[in-house]
Amino acid sequence: MGDIARRVGVSRTAVSFVLNNRDDTSVSPATRERVLRAAEELGYRPHAAARALAAQRSGLVGLVTEIVTSPFGMETVKGAQDRSWQDGNFLLIAATEGDPEMEQAAIEKLLEQRVEGLIYASGSHREVTLPAIAYDVPTVLVHCFDAQGRLPSIVPDEEGGGHSATQRLLEAGHRRIGLINLEPDTTAARGRLAGYRRALAEAGVVPDDDLVVSADSSADGGYVAACDLLDRTERPTALFCGTDRIAMGAYDAIKERGLSIPADVAVVGFDNQELIAAYLRPKLTTVALPFHQMGTRGVEVLGAAIAGGQPVITEQVTIGCPLVERSSV
Repeated sequence: MGDIARRVGVSRTAVSFVLNNRDDTSVSPATRERVLRAAEELGYRPHAAARALAAQRSGLVGLVTEIVTSPFGMETVKGAQDRSWQDGNFLLIAATEGDPEMEQAAIEKLLEQRVEGLIYASGSHREVTLPAIAYDVPTVLVHCFDAQGRLPSIVPDEEGGGHSATQRLLEAGHRRIGLINLEPDTTAARGRLAGYRRALAEAGVVPDDDLVVSADSSADGGYVAACDLLDRTERPTALFCGTDRIAMGAYDAIKERGLSIPADVAVVGFDNQELIAAYLRPKLTTVALPFHQMGTRGVEVLGAAIAGGQPVITEQVTIGCPLVERSSV
């Protein structure tokens, strides 16, 4: 500011008024313009640490995540970043690859940068235990929940998504609907199964547990499970698949048997993984995991926690999983 003052020929106080956008001073518009031009020419930048110390605010939010390279991770990051920019904050991202030691180090480093709060985002919907230092600032969980129930969390409505997928197949006239679910001990699998059963019950269809099978979340897993269901004496006329990758494998099993989609077997997936769902033939009707919305909502809840000095909620916030219509039903 001294350099700018000397170049323009005004006091440091006048420069300070201009750079801090004070409009309650007697600095003329012409002088203000000269100060701003000189600041640009001299490459002036505010000293972030000094400004944070003076204002008791850094304007920084930390995002700790294992998912920056996953098909969905960037949507969570984008949602969080968009909302942070809207709030006038800057998002610092630390990728940890799911390594607990890296998580601890990442949180330490972010706290050193004086972040005002933390978002912790996981790749799968599951229970997590964070390092104790994560409780030093307001923290919000995205796509996961706190084992101790101490932190607010933003999670997808797995049951609602399972219900929407099954209801869509029921509306298309199907009554014998197979479910190729994720591994049964996962939060997502339990929720999607509950939604499937609820939709059947509401339609007056007695659930047949023999039509429910599990697979790993891959095309190969989906292929094997679909073969099992389709080779039965009384095969299902529709398949609800726990992921789009499972659905991709199911497509192969259906076509190998000379059956067509959706005339002989309708298929609904889950995830809305764009590189799969939109490019299968026929294009896959699926349920979208709301990663962008979860990232956005996480920052909103965190902002309220920062403003209030503590989380305004400790329960889960559930975000709906919308059905994306394409051509497989």
